[in-house]
Amino acid sequence: MKKNVTKDNLRLMVFSSAKELGDKVDYHLLKMYNLDPDKYTFKVNVNELWFQDGHQKVEINDTVRGMDMFVLTDIGNYSVEYQMHGFTNHASPNDLFCQLKDGIGACNCHTKNINIVTPLLYAGRQHRRNTREALACGAALRELDHLKGVKSFITFDAHDQGVEHSIRNMEFENAFPTNTILTEFINDLPKSRLKKIVFVAPDNGATGRRNVYLNSFNSKYIHREAGSFVKQRDYNNMVDGKYPIISHDYSGNKNLEGYTAIIADDMISSGGSMLDVINELHKYGVEHIYMIVTYALFTKGIDMFREAYDNKLLDGIYTTNLSYIPEEYKKEKWLHVCDVSEYMAEIIYNIHNNLSISELLNDKSIPVKLIEEKFSK
Repeated sequence: MKKNVTKDNLRLMVFSSAKELGDKVDYHLLKMYNLDPDKYTFKVNVNELWFQDGHQKVEINDTVRGMDMFVLTDIGNYSVEYQMHGFTNHASPNDLFCQLKDGIGACNCHTKNINIVTPLLYAGRQHRRNTREALACGAALRELDHLKGVKSFITFDAHDQGVEHSIRNMEFENAFPTNTILTEFINDLPKSRLKKIVFVAPDNGATGRRNVYLNSFNSKYIHREAGSFVKQRDYNNMVDGKYPIISHDYSGNKNLEGYTAIIADDMISSGGSMLDVINELHKYGVEHIYMIVTYALFTKGIDMFREAYDNKLLDGIYTTNLSYIPEEYKKEKWLHVCDVSEYMAEIIYNIHNNLSISELLNDKSIPVKLIEEKFSK
């Protein structure tokens, strides 16, 4: 059994929803402290209990007094199961958010600080009020903001960072895994596919992320174009809780013969609108198409993406391990899951040691360096 580190007060509370990612973060932190990962751990021992009536509680089996605690959970992990009245339920984001609060409460104010790490932001797409609805994301952040001992909140690629306006007591850090994804992407692609790139926003909300990727390829070796789609919806009918998309209208250079297209967004949900965008782009002569998203949720499975790959409509999807992806999905040769654990560990290390994280959050030089090295060989 691994021993807790005694010479530092850093601790990780890793829920089962984020176990794989948490184990990797623990490994990288131990390496930063020159400790043997086979002998030591920063993780505290936690019991996650679910009762037959649907209630739950968290028990901590190690001392946390005076610790700088980082609590890691993945509210998007739908593989967590529990029994309720004899039925097997899959934990929802609501269940896992309540579990997060239970874990904070189990610390019983004994910790020095509590730092919440939830990469996929709870209710992140409900960041503004369009009709009579709850501001679920802001309300959740506000609730955490008022819990005693919570010092900081760390998330990755928030759908809209403006939700931090709902808090005033805890720090809000929004990190982007752009460099981690692009490092693997640039290393994988041959130079011929990088020479001419069109960066595409699948809708108006993704233009900011598209521009981040566009600017990351600011090199003399790359000819860049920018394009975007506007969704035309039927606002007279609602299907499955949303207004159906009638068409995707493209704006940008339509002479894209020989180009590689990069479709950039924060997440794939069901993927239906993404496939519409892919089909539209092929009308303009795009030769290769890749999707880069932080979260690949695949709420309706991957069959449509597998079919698109088999029909040579899609070359690949680059995403992260920040939220749950089933193991069988990871075996698909078109799906590239980039490991963000080392980047997360660096952020945790710097926050714990009162070091600046500005360079970690804002360094935009890595992709250009990789491109220059690739083309200069």
